[in-house]
Amino acid sequence: MPSNTPVYNLCTFLKDRSGAGLQTDCGGVRSATGGQFQEIGVGTTGFGIFFILFGILLYFDSVLLAFGNLLFLTGLLLIIGLRKTFSFFFQRHKLKGTSFFLGGVVIVLLRWPLLGMFLETYGFLSLFKGFFPVVFGFLGNASDIPFLSALFRRLQGTSSMV
Repeated sequence: MPSNTPVYNLCTFLKDRSGAGLQTDCGGVRSATGGQFQEIGVGTTGFGIFFILFGILLYFDSVLLAFGNLLFLTGLLLIIGLRKTFSFFFQRHKLKGTSFFLGGVVIVLLRWPLLGMFLETYGFLSLFKGFFPVVFGFLGNASDIPFLSALFRRLQGTSSMV
Protein backbone atom coordinates (compact mmCIF):
# COMPACT_ATOMS: atom_id res chain seq x y z
CA MET A 1 0.00 0.00 0.00
CA PRO A 2 1.62 3.32 -0.99
CA SER A 3 2.26 5.81 1.78
CA ASN A 4 0.15 8.58 0.20
CA THR A 5 -3.03 6.48 0.13
CA PRO A 6 -5.45 7.63 2.86
CA VAL A 7 -6.57 5.06 5.39
CA TYR A 8 -10.30 5.07 6.10
CA ASN A 9 -11.84 3.73 9.24
CA LEU A 10 -14.94 4.45 11.28
CA CYS A 11 -13.43 7.53 12.90
CA THR A 12 -12.26 10.59 10.99
CA PHE A 13 -9.69 13.16 11.91
CA LEU A 14 -10.90 16.73 11.57
CA LYS A 15 -9.16 20.07 11.91
CA ASP A 16 -10.75 22.89 13.82
CA ARG A 17 -10.31 26.56 12.87
CA SER A 18 -7.11 26.99 14.85
CA GLY A 19 -5.46 24.05 13.13
CA ALA A 20 -5.34 21.82 16.21
CA GLY A 21 -6.53 18.28 15.64
CA LEU A 22 -9.82 17.11 17.09
CA GLN A 23 -10.46 13.42 17.02
CA THR A 24 -14.16 12.69 16.56
CA ASP A 25 -16.08 9.52 16.19
CA CYS A 26 -18.62 9.03 13.41
CA GLY A 27 -21.47 10.41 15.52
CA GLY A 28 -19.71 13.74 15.91
CA VAL A 29 -18.98 13.33 19.63
CA ARG A 30 -15.44 14.38 20.48
CA SER A 31 -13.28 11.85 22.23
CA ALA A 32 -10.45 12.79 24.58
CA THR A 33 -6.94 13.11 23.18
CA GLY A 34 -3.75 12.07 24.96
CA GLY A 35 -3.17 15.46 26.60
CA GLN A 36 -6.73 15.60 27.86
CA PHE A 37 -6.35 12.17 29.44
CA GLN A 38 -3.26 13.41 31.26
CA GLU A 39 -5.13 16.48 32.55
CA ILE A 40 -7.98 14.28 33.76
CA GLY A 41 -5.41 11.95 35.34
CA VAL A 42 -3.78 14.79 37.29
CA GLY A 43 -7.16 15.79 38.69
CA THR A 44 -8.08 12.21 39.50
CA THR A 45 -4.74 11.62 41.23
CA GLY A 46 -5.18 14.83 43.20
CA PHE A 47 -8.63 13.77 44.36
CA GLY A 48 -7.22 10.35 45.25
CA ILE A 49 -4.53 11.90 47.44
CA PHE A 50 -7.15 14.18 49.02
CA PHE A 51 -9.42 11.25 49.88
CA ILE A 52 -6.51 9.23 51.26
CA LEU A 53 -5.42 12.11 53.49
CA PHE A 54 -9.02 12.80 54.53
CA GLY A 55 -9.51 9.10 55.31
CA ILE A 56 -6.39 9.12 57.49
CA LEU A 57 -7.60 12.29 59.21
CA LEU A 58 -10.92 10.62 60.02
CA TYR A 59 -9.20 7.78 61.88
CA PHE A 60 -8.54 5.50 58.92
CA ASP A 61 -12.02 5.49 57.44
CA SER A 62 -11.96 2.47 55.17
CA VAL A 63 -14.43 3.80 52.58
CA LEU A 64 -12.52 7.05 52.04
CA LEU A 65 -9.20 5.22 51.89
CA ALA A 66 -10.51 2.68 49.39
CA PHE A 67 -12.03 5.41 47.22
CA GLY A 68 -8.78 7.39 47.41
CA ASN A 69 -6.74 4.34 46.41
CA LEU A 70 -8.94 3.66 43.40
CA LEU A 71 -8.81 7.31 42.30
CA PHE A 72 -5.03 7.47 42.77
CA LEU A 73 -4.37 4.33 40.72
CA THR A 74 -6.84 5.42 38.02
CA GLY A 75 -5.17 8.82 37.80
CA LEU A 76 -1.76 7.20 37.54
CA LEU A 77 -2.99 5.05 34.67
CA LEU A 78 -4.42 8.10 32.89
CA ILE A 79 -1.26 10.18 33.35
CA ILE A 80 1.41 7.76 32.17
CA GLY A 81 -0.64 5.17 30.31
CA LEU A 82 -1.38 1.51 30.82
CA ARG A 83 1.81 0.07 29.30
CA LYS A 84 4.19 2.40 31.15
CA THR A 85 2.35 1.85 34.43
CA PHE A 86 2.68 -1.92 34.14
CA SER A 87 6.31 -1.68 33.07
CA PHE A 88 7.05 0.56 36.09
CA PHE A 89 5.29 -1.59 38.69
CA PHE A 90 6.37 -4.99 37.40
CA GLN A 91 10.11 -4.50 36.99
CA ARG A 92 12.06 -7.31 38.61
CA HIS A 93 13.76 -5.14 41.23
CA LYS A 94 10.47 -3.43 42.15
CA LEU A 95 8.32 -6.53 42.62
CA LYS A 96 8.63 -6.47 46.42
CA GLY A 97 7.45 -2.87 46.62
CA THR A 98 4.70 -3.52 44.08
CA SER A 99 3.41 -6.53 45.98
CA PHE A 100 3.31 -4.60 49.26
CA PHE A 101 1.67 -1.55 47.66
CA LEU A 102 -0.99 -3.44 45.70
CA GLY A 103 -1.48 -5.88 48.58
CA GLY A 104 -2.12 -2.90 50.83
CA VAL A 105 -4.69 -1.58 48.38
CA VAL A 106 -6.46 -4.95 48.41
CA ILE A 107 -6.35 -5.08 52.23
CA VAL A 108 -7.88 -1.59 52.42
CA LEU A 109 -10.59 -2.67 49.98
CA LEU A 110 -11.28 -5.63 52.28
CA ARG A 111 -11.89 -3.06 55.09
CA TRP A 112 -8.69 -3.53 57.10
CA PRO A 113 -7.53 0.08 56.71
CA LEU A 114 -4.76 0.33 59.30
CA LEU A 115 -2.90 -2.78 58.15
CA GLY A 116 -3.51 -1.90 54.49
CA MET A 117 -2.12 1.62 54.88
CA PHE A 118 1.00 0.32 56.62
CA LEU A 119 1.57 -2.13 53.77
CA GLU A 120 0.91 0.59 51.19
CA THR A 121 3.31 2.99 52.88
CA TYR A 122 6.10 0.42 52.94
CA GLY A 123 5.44 -0.48 49.30
CA PHE A 124 5.31 3.19 48.27
CA LEU A 125 8.62 3.94 49.98
CA SER A 126 10.17 0.84 48.42
CA LEU A 127 8.90 1.71 44.93
CA PHE A 128 9.93 5.37 44.96
CA LYS A 129 13.13 5.24 47.04
CA GLY A 130 15.20 6.20 44.00
CA PHE A 131 13.01 9.22 43.33
CA PHE A 132 13.28 10.81 46.78
CA PRO A 133 16.83 12.22 46.31
CA VAL A 134 15.64 14.00 43.17
CA VAL A 135 12.69 15.52 45.04
CA PHE A 136 14.84 16.58 47.98
CA GLY A 137 17.41 18.11 45.63
CA PHE A 138 14.71 20.07 43.84
CA LEU A 139 13.18 21.29 47.10
CA GLY A 140 16.63 22.24 48.43
CA ASN A 141 17.34 24.35 45.36
CA ALA A 142 13.84 25.81 45.13
CA SER A 143 13.39 26.90 48.73
CA ASP A 144 14.77 30.26 49.82
CA ILE A 145 14.60 29.45 53.53
CA PRO A 146 18.16 28.65 54.68
CA PHE A 147 17.17 26.03 57.27
CA LEU A 148 14.91 24.09 54.87
CA SER A 149 17.42 24.38 52.06
CA ALA A 150 20.18 22.88 54.22
CA LEU A 151 17.82 20.14 55.46
CA PHE A 152 16.73 19.13 51.96
CA ARG A 153 20.31 19.09 50.70
CA ARG A 154 21.29 16.85 53.62
CA LEU A 155 18.35 14.53 52.87
CA GLN A 156 19.35 14.46 49.23
CA GLY A 157 22.80 13.17 50.08
CA THR A 158 21.66 10.42 52.49
CA SER A 159 19.59 8.37 50.06
CA SER A 160 21.09 6.32 47.28
CA MET A 161 19.67 6.40 43.79
CA VAL A 162 18.81 3.09 42.17
